[in-house]
Amino acid sequence: MRKRNTFDYGRFFRNFFLMGVFWFCIVAVFLFFYNKTEILRYEEEKSAAVYFGFKDNEYSEAEEGKFLHAINMEELQIQPETEKAQIAETKIDITKDDLKKLNDLSYLKNNFYIVDKRTDLLADDIKPEEFLAMDFKVDMKEKGPKILIFHTHSQEKFADSKDTSQGVWGAGEYLKELLEKNYGVEVLHHNGVYDVVDGKSQILGAYERMEPDIRRILRENPSIEVVIDMHRDGVREDVHFVQEINGKQCAKVMFFNGLCRVYDNGELKEIDSLKNTYLNENLGLSFNLQLTANAAYPGFTRKVYINAYRYSLHMKPKSIVIEVGAQTNTYEEALNAMEPLSEILANVIIAE
Repeated sequence: MRKRNTFDYGRFFRNFFLMGVFWFCIVAVFLFFYNKTEILRYEEEKSAAVYFGFKDNEYSEAEEGKFLHAINMEELQIQPETEKAQIAETKIDITKDDLKKLNDLSYLKNNFYIVDKRTDLLADDIKPEEFLAMDFKVDMKEKGPKILIFHTHSQEKFADSKDTSQGVWGAGEYLKELLEKNYGVEVLHHNGVYDVVDGKSQILGAYERMEPDIRRILRENPSIEVVIDMHRDGVREDVHFVQEINGKQCAKVMFFNGLCRVYDNGELKEIDSLKNTYLNENLGLSFNLQLTANAAYPGFTRKVYINAYRYSLHMKPKSIVIEVGAQTNTYEEALNAMEPLSEILANVIIAE
């Protein structure tokens, strides 16, 4: 009698087990090398030179892409947004007549400025009488644009932005329209994109990619006197900076300065490779803008933010970084803010 064929369950489970072990080993080896690569990449990024800026006295067209100062990834990733910085804001009630308060550095640090922990304001930095005597008016007789607006971080959007045209770039375009229509000053609004590389978001290196283009624009347009780098801040999701002005909800605005000075192992040091010969004028401009804003629209501006590096503030004396609201504001709130902001700018830089 022929032997009946039977299924060899023992061999099946043995082969199944061995096949499972084989694929487990393949996956384990893949993950090992993948993770090792990622760890090496992270360590390389963490410790490698992340370059930031040009030396003014050595910059030339031929040096595009050659950057001379390094800061670490953690520092650069949050610049110049003030993520989780001092959120509590008190109403600023300092006016140009309060010279006693304006000459008190300790008072200013608590009531007029937010000073990032990476740097510090010194007594010689703030000169109220000198700042108030500075003339920031542009020459309206000369032909050509007087103000340049651009965006180192052009992709920054608001809570309900559908695309970048309804982000910080759109706010900059509306500011241009208001300044030209209401105050008769010609404005160049640059649409360069510096926080996207190969179609992907890339904030790191945006300031380096921006600088050659902005320098070229300034060379080609010698009539430009005022340079505005407009951003949108980044804050906690439960924070909403808004002020009602003339019946409209306006995103609050913040003026921003960099000192080219950073704490290194507890010692405050100048960043010699990134000098800003216009630092005094930069501080004077934000000082006057803040006081003008306070007089016209108390509570509309946040405290002036002081950080360590120079950002885009070193190419013209009348340079300012402006943060318009944050990612928690709506696009409409940002546009509404351009109306009082344009008036404040006009009062400081446009002759009557």
